[in-house]
Amino acid sequence: MSFSAPDGIFDCIVIILCVLIGYFLVNSRKPVPDQPEVDDDEDDILPPRNFTQKQLLHFDGKEDENTQETKSIYLSLNGVVFDVSDGKDFYGPEGPYELFAGHECGVALAKMSFDKEFLDDMEGCKNMNFGEKCELDNWLMRFEHERRYPIRGRLIPDDKMPDPTRIISKEVLAENGGSGKVPEGYAVAPIYVGADDKVFDMSFGGNLFYGPDCSYEVFAGEDATRALALMSLKAEDAKNPDISDLDEKKIKILQDWIKTFEVKKNYPIVGKLDKRK
Repeated sequence: MSFSAPDGIFDCIVIILCVLIGYFLVNSRKPVPDQPEVDDDEDDILPPRNFTQKQLLHFDGKEDENTQETKSIYLSLNGVVFDVSDGKDFYGPEGPYELFAGHECGVALAKMSFDKEFLDDMEGCKNMNFGEKCELDNWLMRFEHERRYPIRGRLIPDDKMPDPTRIISKEVLAENGGSGKVPEGYAVAPIYVGADDKVFDMSFGGNLFYGPDCSYEVFAGEDATRALALMSLKAEDAKNPDISDLDEKKIKILQDWIKTFEVKKNYPIVGKLDKRK
């Protein structure tokens, strides 16, 4: 007598059960609704800011020597700074428009010219003929609405920057705390911070730190010399610039802050503090 038949039946039952369980598991899953796309674009992260020509030049799409990361690609059209990183095949290294990366190129594009003499010529945007002005407007329209390149801020040409040797009073310092009037050509209001004898404008890239409701807002519009040396966020330290009682270690911290402002961040110096009593 053979006992193979019952074993075969048992195998069939096992297979059928596995199929049923699998079917149940697959069909019992509730459908997952489509998730809204998460826009992690920097456009939602970076607020508008002001740019110096030196700062704009940094964004050329090349490798950063310090971080070894690829830099974004910015360029300016009549002072409007666009992030054209999505067009890196055109404006990035070895692209046909690489020349324009990190520069004001309104005149060059309006003239359809690759001549370097037309780069960084903001004043030239005012002296175009009718055809050139139309061409510039076409480029602006194309960048903003067709290509949808994010606008990062405004370029302030060197000849329009404040005199770094001018004396800034306590009153003028306080008036420029980030919530004042936006000067013509600027993207945002100036944010002055005093450090030792210098006044830096943090609206040129430091909005996320020194702007209204930000981490270092307490320094805005103040001679923050003492607070920086003490690494303090106390309002009383931000309003008291006296460092005569601080040791060398604290003075060194202050100097490190100033070096960071000048060298690493390239915040422009817009004047000198009036230290007269």
